[in-house]
Amino acid sequence: MHADELTPEQAWHALVDRPSARLVDVRTEPEWLYVGEPDIAGTSKPLLKICWHVFPTMTVNEGFIDQLRASASPDDMLLFLCRSGGRSLAAARAAAAAGYRHAYSIAGGFEGPVDERGHRSTREGWKFAGLPWKQP
Repeated sequence: MHADELTPEQAWHALVDRPSARLVDVRTEPEWLYVGEPDIAGTSKPLLKICWHVFPTMTVNEGFIDQLRASASPDDMLLFLCRSGGRSLAAARAAAAAGYRHAYSIAGGFEGPVDERGHRSTREGWKFAGLPWKQP
């Protein structure tokens, strides 16, 4: 199975316009706490937080698909988000292989890649696109 990528802006429009769209943040709890998280309160939808990797070992979460099944329907449009796009693509592919027909990775993730100065959020990603986010 394959999963497609959407830009952060495309993902936001899907969240706003499509009732079945769900945002799945696959980062770790420390990332949510210390880096921030998407603020999708304006969509009246919950942010689904399901780690792809388990902190601190960073091994793949063996219960990921079970946790996803408890939170989302196979008919939902799932928009996966991580830091820079790698984990979200792996999670979207796993979801597609598990029968989720509309699984997408958000290109650039929440912070995007590191720039020449070693900083994130300067090239691409959710924050760079100016989409809503918050620091819990």
